[in-house]
Amino acid sequence: QEPAAQKDPLLQQVLTSEARLSLNNIKMDKPELSDMVEQYLIGMATQGKIPGQINDEQLKQILLSTQQPKRDFKINRI
Repeated sequence: QEPAAQKDPLLQQVLTSEARLSLNNIKMDKPELSDMVEQYLIGMATQGKIPGQINDEQLKQILLSTQQPKRDFKINRI
């Protein structure tokens, strides 16, 4: 619980309220993706690489860039 208590205030500074709401919705569906994005945001914020706050659109771009591309399988029957 201690790491969560430390990261919540930092995420509040970095994300707008809409972006935090989106991230919480993602956490319910895909907690591993949410944790990965939170760690990325915390790392960027501690390095001073986030100017201002990240809005919902910017969060969506980060989510798209962190997701693994889906693979399509095609089966050819002989």
